[in-house]
Amino acid sequence: MPPHSPVQLSLAEHKRKIVLVGNPNTGKSVVFQALTGRYVDVSNFPGTTVDVSVGYRNDDAVIDTPGVYGISTFNDEERVTHDVVLAADVVLNVVNATQLKRDLFLTLQLADMGIPMVVAVNMMDEAEREEIRIDITKLQRLIGVPVVPIAAVENRGMTELFAALDRAKVAPCDPHWLPRIDIRRPRAAQVIAMENSPGPEGETQREEIYLQRRQRVDGLFQDCVHITERRSSRAKTLSRWMLRPVTGFPMLLATLFLIYLFIGVFVAQVVVDFMEEVVMDEWLLPTIIGFLEGVLSDGTLLGAVVFGDYGLLTMTVAYILGLLLPLVLGFYFMLALLEDSGYLPRIAALMDRLLIRMGLNGKAVIPMILGFGCVTMAVITTRVLETKRERTIATFLLSLAIPCSAQLGVIAALLAPLGIEYVVFYVVTVFLVYVLVGTLLNKILPGQSSHLFLDLPTLRLPRPGNVLQKTWAKTWHFLKEATPLFAVGSIIITLLDYFGLLVTLQASLAPLTEGWLRLPRETATAFIMGVVRRDFGAAGLYDMNLDAVPTVISLITITLFVPCIASVLVIWKERGWKEWIGIVGGTFATAFLIGGVAARVLEWLP
Repeated sequence: MPPHSPVQLSLAEHKRKIVLVGNPNTGKSVVFQALTGRYVDVSNFPGTTVDVSVGYRNDDAVIDTPGVYGISTFNDEERVTHDVVLAADVVLNVVNATQLKRDLFLTLQLADMGIPMVVAVNMMDEAEREEIRIDITKLQRLIGVPVVPIAAVENRGMTELFAALDRAKVAPCDPHWLPRIDIRRPRAAQVIAMENSPGPEGETQREEIYLQRRQRVDGLFQDCVHITERRSSRAKTLSRWMLRPVTGFPMLLATLFLIYLFIGVFVAQVVVDFMEEVVMDEWLLPTIIGFLEGVLSDGTLLGAVVFGDYGLLTMTVAYILGLLLPLVLGFYFMLALLEDSGYLPRIAALMDRLLIRMGLNGKAVIPMILGFGCVTMAVITTRVLETKRERTIATFLLSLAIPCSAQLGVIAALLAPLGIEYVVFYVVTVFLVYVLVGTLLNKILPGQSSHLFLDLPTLRLPRPGNVLQKTWAKTWHFLKEATPLFAVGSIIITLLDYFGLLVTLQASLAPLTEGWLRLPRETATAFIMGVVRRDFGAAGLYDMNLDAVPTVISLITITLFVPCIASVLVIWKERGWKEWIGIVGGTFATAFLIGGVAARVLEWLP
C-alpha cells in the first residue's frame, strides 16, 4: 500500500487489518456486510479510480477489495488488491462453492504470499441444490488453512467464520517453492520475484508457475469435489437461451422495455413529478425561500447563490432530492435485481461481440444502461471497465449519444405528435452517431481494449435483503460523490447569470443555430439551458411552437449536445482536464455538425 495513503492512515489505530479477497460473484460483499454491519467508507485507492471499502469489527479494520481473478498486477483492480493484501494481517478469501475449479487458483496464489489466511466457501446453499458435494475437511488439510463452509445470504456458518478469523494460519509453503524460499525473508516478496525472474528462454517464469498452480487446483478439485451427473436444470436451459443471439436479444429487449416502464414511466414521470411538483415546489422550496427572504435579499449575489433560480438551496436541493434521488434509487434497484439474479453478466456476454467493434467489451453495457437514467451516475460507473482507453470511449459515448431519463421523457413527448417517420429519423440518426463515433474512437485511440473475462453465476431469484442493501449502499455512495459537484455547478451558473454572461453565451450561439442548423434564433437558449439540466433544454422547445422538421433537428442536436453541468464536472473529475477538453469539445462539435447535416437531409427528403 502506498506510504501514508488515506486508507493506511485511517487503519493505523486498529488491532488487525482483515482483507477480503475473491473472484467476482463470490458473495464477498455480503460477507463484508455481515462482518461490518454497514459500509463505513468507500473511496478511491490512491492514484486509481478503483473503489476500496473499509468497515470495522470490534478492534479490527475490514477492507473489501475489488473482485479479481488473480493478484498479478495485470490491471488496476489486481494492482490495488495486491497492494492491500501485502499490508494485511489476515486474508479472508471468499470462494464460490459452485465455481471452485476457477476460484481455487486465486486461493493458492494468496496462500503462496505467506500471510495468515482463512478460506470461506460461500454459496453452499446453491452447491447443495446443484448436488455438488465438497469435502471441507480434506480441502482444509490440503490447503493448510482454516476452511469454513457458509451461505452468507442465509447467515449460515457466519458465526463459525468469525471465530475462524482468530485461528488464521499461514499456509505451508508449496513444495515447488520450498527449495528456493529463505525463511528469514517475507515469502510474498520472494514469490513475486520468482514469478518475474527470467526463465530459460529469457521470458519470466510466470507462465510455468501458473501452469503448476493450475495443475495443483485440478488435483484439489478432483480430490475434494464430487458433482452428481444429472439433466440440465431449468436455470441452465434459460441461461443458454439468454446467451444465444436468436433468443437472447428478444429477451434483452423485453427486459429493457420492462426497465423503461419502471424507470422511464413510473419513476421518471410519476415519482419525479410528485417529488418536484408537490414535495419540492409546494412544500420544501417555498419554506426555504420564505425563511431566507427574511434574512437575505434575492437581489444580492449572496442571495442569488443561496436561493436564486440556480441557488444552492433551490436548484441544487430540488435537483438532488426531487430528480436524482428517485432516479438513482430506481436504477440501482433494477441494477441490483439484474446483478443478484445473475442476468447482468449474461447481458454483457451477449453484447460483447457488438461492443468490441467500438473498442469496448460487454461490461460497457452496465454504464450504458445506467446512462439512460443519469449520465452523471453512468460516468462514475465506467470504473468497472478495465482500461483507461475503454473508460475514455465509454465516457465520450455517454456524454454524446445517451439521453438521460429526464431528457428522454421530454424528447418522447415532443416526438410523439410528429409521426412515425420523424421518430425513426431521430432514433436512426442518434444510433448511427453512437456506432460511428465509437468505431472511429476505437481506430484512432492508441492501445487495445481488454477482452471480456466474465464469470456467469447461477441464475436465481433475487433476494430482497441483498437487493435493498446493494441499492441503498450504491445510492448513498453516488449521492456523496455527486452532491458537491452539483453545488459547484449551481454556483457557476448563478455567477454567469448574475453578471449577464449567460445571455452573452446565448447570443454567441445564435448565428450558429440560425445559419447552420436553420433554426430560430431563440433555440440557442434551449442549448444553454440544456447544460444546466438536460431536460430543461428539451423542455425549452415546448413553448416555441416549432414545425416538425425544426423540432427533429433541435432534438437531435440537443441530444448530442454537451451533457448537464453535473455530468461535465464528473467527467472532469473522472477523466482529468485534458480528456475533459477533448470530450466536451468533441460532443459540442459533433452535435452541431450532425444537426446541420440532418437539417440538409430533411430539406432534400420529400
